Amino acid sequence: MIKEPNTWKEPEIHYIKAMDDPWFKLLVKLQNLLSIETMKFYEEKNLVTIHLPVTTGSISSPMGRGSDSLPVKVNLEGIDTYLADSMQFLLEYGCRLTDNGVYYIMPSFRGEKADSRHLCQFYHSEAEIIGNLDDIINLVEEYIKYLSKKIVEKLGTELKKAIGDISHVENIANYNGHFPRITFNEAEKELKQIYGDDINKYIEYNDGWRNITRLGEKEILKLHEGLVWITNYDILAVPFYQKYDCNIKGTTKNADLLMGIGETVGCGERHSTYDELINSLKYHDINKDEYEWYINMKKIRPLNTSGFGMGTERFFMWVLKSNDIRNMQICLRFNGEKTIL
Repeated sequence: MIKEPNTWKEPEIHYIKAMDDPWFKLLVKLQNLLSIETMKFYEEKNLVTIHLPVTTGSISSPMGRGSDSLPVKVNLEGIDTYLADSMQFLLEYGCRLTDNGVYYIMPSFRGEKADSRHLCQFYHSEAEIIGNLDDIINLVEEYIKYLSKKIVEKLGTELKKAIGDISHVENIANYNGHFPRITFNEAEKELKQIYGDDINKYIEYNDGWRNITRLGEKEILKLHEGLVWITNYDILAVPFYQKYDCNIKGTTKNADLLMGIGETVGCGERHSTYDELINSLKYHDINKDEYEWYINMKKIRPLNTSGFGMGTERFFMWVLKSNDIRNMQICLRFNGEKTIL
């Protein structure tokens, strides 16, 4: 049995200790498996990978009022730009160059401080497809099941020796049917029934929108045996590009998959037309200037797409039953701290 190394607490010598630590040697194998098997998975789906830059003029992820992320602005030769937080917008563009959709695994950068749930730099497994929210949820479920199956097949024996019980991975590898799904309204109702007057610990109430807290995610996971989708967040709790759901007033066609420490996958259906997007930008009170090309794309080539992003480190946390995402870094990267290697 191996333990979480927590060598991130000693950044000056982390790289030395990591070379002999079985935790990191297993992590490298998991990273390799995910990269190889992701390509095989999407090849079967006729989705293609696309090579994208690590800079962007249009940030996408740290946008909604419910986001706990910040963009990373840099200056290159006198021009302000951002390190990529997500390449969702360019994946949407890629859908207009292909028949079915596109995917990639590449680094993402966030401006907040690292903690047990967040990294300043992490790897994103993202895809965008031509289709609706149900289509992308189905793709995510197939992807998670497929990866789990391959982990059991190729690393199951080693993983069991390392962490003991791996039934959580085996259960998903053999999972029949769809993962459980509840709306945000239903999640709030479940928590209110149990916690009543203490609901503010679990649901955050703001001016016109709600969000679930870290503690709320943990409690919902307990109620749903460690795996559940939460759909239909409030419009202002998510970024402007998520399509409105006319069937549940005031919500969007989005979904977060909770597993492990909480949200591991986020997905949504996008506004497909120019008018939808303009109305959403106004509702979110966002200056459209930095998104002119994105808006123009919707005007020239409207298309119904949906996509998802999975933080690979959060997925590995679930696999390894880890409590701290900082143990998912081979090479440490913390904002405001000097990089050794």
